[in-house]
Amino acid sequence: MENLRGAVLMTLAMGLFALEDMFVKRAAGDLPVGEVLILFGAGGMVVFMALALGAGQPLWQPAVASRLMLVKAGFEITGRIGYTLGIALTPLSNASAILQATPLVVVAGAALIFRERVDARRWAAIALGFLGVLVILRPGLEGFVPAALWTVLGLLGFAGRDLATRAAPRGLTNFQLGIYGFAALIPAGAIILAVTGGGMVPRSAELLPVAGAVAFGVAAYWALTAAMRLGEVSVVTPFRYTRLIFALILGVLVFGERPDTATLVGAALVVASGVYTLLRSARR
Repeated sequence: MENLRGAVLMTLAMGLFALEDMFVKRAAGDLPVGEVLILFGAGGMVVFMALALGAGQPLWQPAVASRLMLVKAGFEITGRIGYTLGIALTPLSNASAILQATPLVVVAGAALIFRERVDARRWAAIALGFLGVLVILRPGLEGFVPAALWTVLGLLGFAGRDLATRAAPRGLTNFQLGIYGFAALIPAGAIILAVTGGGMVPRSAELLPVAGAVAFGVAAYWALTAAMRLGEVSVVTPFRYTRLIFALILGVLVFGERPDTATLVGAALVVASGVYTLLRSARR
């Protein structure tokens, strides 16, 4: 029963994350991307600060200033810059499909950095997943969109963040990690805004999508944390890939996207290789 509840919560989290992406993309249509990130990060940080205080948790932990957490913050900033520009400049369905390769990069990174054992079958699945990303990108072919490389940068940043999280100090609570995770969006947005310029005072109507992104982002983080704590990791984690289904639906219904055959084939390769890798890891 706990595994079933965990799977439902994980699916809920992925749907909420897809809605967060939708609102970020909508907000980026009216405001500069850097400004959207700053507002989004500040809003989420304030919500998690309130949650931490309500739970009687301190807002500051000395462990945050450790070298590992600073490295994690650097990867978080890189991932957010890349992925936010990716969903702002390319179809939501394409960006989400590329992002699904993150667990594959994490497995490869764990083998290379933490010396975790990865057998030949899982390496083959990882290679197949990367092939799926190339099918979506289509480098050198008609239909190649250079802006999609921003999503690849975001993918690498998020994978680095996840690897750093594995070694994060145990004393940090989920609310505290939420505070610092959203806080990292503020310098990420500032970097983009410093390069592109165009900052403006947002009107109330332009703040609504940002507020929606904050609300769904915080709820998604809670559902994800609850899912990982409730069910077995090997059972719950594969349901992360439902995010792609939600992104495809929202892309079609909200933004009028029509994913082509290459995108669908590439997404299928990424998801199939990811699920196989996770299930293979669970058996081990």
